[in-house]
Amino acid sequence: MGLLDAGWFALRAVRCCLSPFPTSRSWLSTRASLLGHKNLLLMGPPGAGKTTVGRVVAHRLGLPVIDVDDDVLEKTWKMPVAAKLTAVGGQRFLEEEGDALCNFSASGCVVSLTGSNPLHTAAMQHVKDSGLVVYLDVDCEDIVQRLARMKVNRIVGQEAGASMRDILRYRKQFYERWLDVRVLCGTGDTVEEVAEKVVKAVERYQNRDAETYVSTRTDQGSSSQKTYFSDVVIEGLATDGGLYVPKNGFPKLDAREWLRLADMSYPERALVLLEKCVHPLDVPPVDLRTMIFNAYGSNFSSEAVAPVKHLTNNQYVQELFHGPTASFKDLALQLMPQLFAYCLPQMCNYLILVATSGDTGSAVLSGFSRLSGSDRHRTGVLVFFPEEGVSEIQKLQMTSYREGNARAVSVRSDFDFCQRSIKRMFGESGLSGHLAVEYGTVLSTANSINWARLLPQVVYHSSAYLDLCRDGVIKFGQPIDVCIPTGNFGNAMSAVYAKQMGIPIRKVICASNHNRIVTDFITTGECDLRGRPLMPSHSPAIDILKSSNLERFIHHVSDGDSRLVRELFTRLDAQQHFRVPGPLVGRIQREVLAGWCSEDDCLAAIQSVRTQTGYVMDTHTAVAKVVADRLQDGSCPVVLCATAHYGKFAPAVFEALDIQSIPEDPVEQLKTLASAASEPETHRDMMRCLEESGRRRHTVCQPEYSVLVEEVENMIQDSFLKVM
Repeated sequence: MGLLDAGWFALRAVRCCLSPFPTSRSWLSTRASLLGHKNLLLMGPPGAGKTTVGRVVAHRLGLPVIDVDDDVLEKTWKMPVAAKLTAVGGQRFLEEEGDALCNFSASGCVVSLTGSNPLHTAAMQHVKDSGLVVYLDVDCEDIVQRLARMKVNRIVGQEAGASMRDILRYRKQFYERWLDVRVLCGTGDTVEEVAEKVVKAVERYQNRDAETYVSTRTDQGSSSQKTYFSDVVIEGLATDGGLYVPKNGFPKLDAREWLRLADMSYPERALVLLEKCVHPLDVPPVDLRTMIFNAYGSNFSSEAVAPVKHLTNNQYVQELFHGPTASFKDLALQLMPQLFAYCLPQMCNYLILVATSGDTGSAVLSGFSRLSGSDRHRTGVLVFFPEEGVSEIQKLQMTSYREGNARAVSVRSDFDFCQRSIKRMFGESGLSGHLAVEYGTVLSTANSINWARLLPQVVYHSSAYLDLCRDGVIKFGQPIDVCIPTGNFGNAMSAVYAKQMGIPIRKVICASNHNRIVTDFITTGECDLRGRPLMPSHSPAIDILKSSNLERFIHHVSDGDSRLVRELFTRLDAQQHFRVPGPLVGRIQREVLAGWCSEDDCLAAIQSVRTQTGYVMDTHTAVAKVVADRLQDGSCPVVLCATAHYGKFAPAVFEALDIQSIPEDPVEQLKTLASAASEPETHRDMMRCLEESGRRRHTVCQPEYSVLVEEVENMIQDSFLKVM
């Protein structure tokens, strides 16, 4: 349903009175807005075009238009605004402008605010209470040029010596504080184009039902129940065993909007992109901004968060390991716990169950440990990891988290057993009912099967492309390839989604180690787990056979054929095998390429790159390098996802570099490797964690489902008060 309801016409008088003056002016609307009596408030910096856009929007919607400068301030002061500013000075002007706005009331109008209204807290709160605040986020250079054409060389609050650009950047924080909806204006957008974006933004705000989620296994027309972003964050896995995806796909940005993002910081890019993917009624932009800037701040050792660096020839590495646990998982898991806590119902405790092949565990523990207050007290985290399937440093990282409601236990089996057991727990209504009734506790997950885990990863693939544009390597629209070491397919799936949003990714190249389940599937269309052992490797984070996010990928390439997805994955559970229909194999291979890397080739790549460049890759990045060398044709840049810092896999890197005298202490191992690498630098947080943790005993479970269930119940009893 749009902003206007064509079946509902009424002539209504719209009041706009300027108190304390006894006279009032009325505006007539020939159409009724779905905003009801609320105003549509256009906010933005001077020169953003609020007045002109406001007139166009009001004309389209058949609503009265109010310009605060002309219709409020000048009539209140009985003098031009410029004259008032000259007469009283900047600070006094802001106070009197705020007082005038506090005495203003209107309903059902399009109101163009002044550029300085958001600087007065009381006034802005007053007008915000009357309607929807739409922020015209216009490029700073566009504004500077417009103001120059208007011969405006000074705006309210601009002190002597401060440039126009400086004051505009300073002002942005105030606009970000008040918005309900952002309209991202591309460089050079016309007034008509911006007005159209405003109308669509308000329609989107009013139509939350257009941004619901469906299970990959449920026919879209078979259920009338609406599932929103806030629901899928908490539920994790759909009740039918499928994975949640957006019913109507991803929003798409045009080239001018993407170019706006090129000069932004990583948190700013994340904010704009996630605002477009998360409905503002699920998580308001102001709250989302707080979470994002908390997620990607001083906890990352690089200010760039996910920097892209040239490696060799047409190859670049995107360093995704600057977060607190030195893994790409931090890019999602420093944000996801905040989204989870925000969406939590207030009456329950929640236990997050996580299966990890190495990196997810410590990243989840780190992310949830940063929650505070009641959010932390009613949220527990239990991580299961294979005892022999992670590196020693990964194990030390996970077992270092012992405070609060967080615990990591190992299992004498592989990752697939851990993940399969957790999915079984979610599927057993008797278990979930028992935990809810007995302990007031609900289970959820932070693996990449949870949509809130996967979504933030779309940002860094987009950011890599934007960095290459910003640095002059490519022009927007020119293609790149992305090569991703993958096991569970979540990282690769997020690259597919970035492409869907408009990033010109030509091919997503999936790189496997010798377990190669993803490679075999993409090259043959067959997923066959029958009698297939999981083989340990130097790249344990991708030692996975049952790749969960392949389900989302098949749903994507089959145009949402949930019946096919349900049949395939039901067959996989029962028979350990499926084959997709022949025509679908072609679609899969047009979307992605795949190859695998032997253990020897992995180590040789680390040695070769270090000899050529001084750069030391971790084993997973080396897998991507080997596969990219084989499959990428060199006609465009290729970005290798550097998913972990080399220090997490020190023994394998020592072997690759042929370093003979290996210290026994993990801290000394990192120091020795650092001396052999010109870059990247030693990871500060990983080093600090190892220095503080030392070797600690941890629980080791037998590979039995009932034993893991018992650990879950023990964790709940230790963490939460039992309901009597």
